[in-house]
Amino acid sequence: MSQLLYMMPRSHSALAHAAYHDLLRALRDEGLRDLRGAPTLVERNGRGYWYDSFRVGTQVRKRYLGEDGPDMAARMQALRDDRVPAEQRRRDRARLVRLLRAEGFLGLDPTSGSLMAALSGAGVFRLGGTVVGTHAFRLYEGELNLVLSLEQTAQTDDLDIASFERLSLALEDAAAPPVTQVLADFDFAPAPSLQPGRAWRWRQTQGNALVEFLTPAFGEEGLRDLPALGVQAQALHHLNYLIADPIPAAIPYRSGVLVQVPRPERFAIHKLIVADRRRANDRLKSAKDRAQAAFLIDALARDRPDELAEAHEDALSRGPRWRDRIAASLSRMPQTAALLAAL
Repeated sequence: MSQLLYMMPRSHSALAHAAYHDLLRALRDEGLRDLRGAPTLVERNGRGYWYDSFRVGTQVRKRYLGEDGPDMAARMQALRDDRVPAEQRRRDRARLVRLLRAEGFLGLDPTSGSLMAALSGAGVFRLGGTVVGTHAFRLYEGELNLVLSLEQTAQTDDLDIASFERLSLALEDAAAPPVTQVLADFDFAPAPSLQPGRAWRWRQTQGNALVEFLTPAFGEEGLRDLPALGVQAQALHHLNYLIADPIPAAIPYRSGVLVQVPRPERFAIHKLIVADRRRANDRLKSAKDRAQAAFLIDALARDRPDELAEAHEDALSRGPRWRDRIAASLSRMPQTAALLAAL
């Protein structure tokens, strides 16, 4: 196993921690500005969702703003009274990004950064898209205030975005411009799949970059539609656990990019499951999964033990197959197993 598994988590400075959360707050607020109509709360299945409702001719249009929270209404009202010019807000965010980079935060290469910015601008993450995989792991640097090394976060050409099919249907909003257009603008083309005319993977025509869309499987794994994003997605088991109740994250690129990622405790436990699911010829990826899980579990056991314990217990409660896969990975990770057992 790589020494990555046993690397002691280190923290960024208090200044970097404060700057990251200032950037995240500013990006979240930006999405609630410039409402074209009246904010409207819609309840579905016991949960509240905010929309910007406005008229276009004789029709009423709705733009999804986000799920209801304890301070959502107050934030929208405060922002409507805020008169700071948009260019000044952008400069303030860019200053925070420069500070984070100077403090050692990892950035994105121009191609990945501009693609993330374009997907965010189209509403992919506002409409339920969640970044998973190594790109999500990199973003826990800000959420957990952890120093990550290049060895831990070796740049990947793959971008994985997951979303719930049912949420995509319920939101009654769509990405604009369409996700397929955004990908085409970056020279991505649909990769062939077993179902002609349907694609869940998009490969860049020049280079190795790959964008994959995923969704939880409730039953058989296969292709599903994500209407809000206008794409098809590969359904996978265990993904519903990973992307339940995701959190916002800020990418320190240009003036900041707002995305969302899984909760770090769920990401860590899910990596234990994925590591055991991989085929025998994916041993390197399995080792990487275990290394990321070990690093996060070490950090979370120190700073967020209750959240980690709850995520672990949740996964164990989902049946013998879940327990067997977690146990199989932990059998190769005695230090991590001991940390979880001590919670």
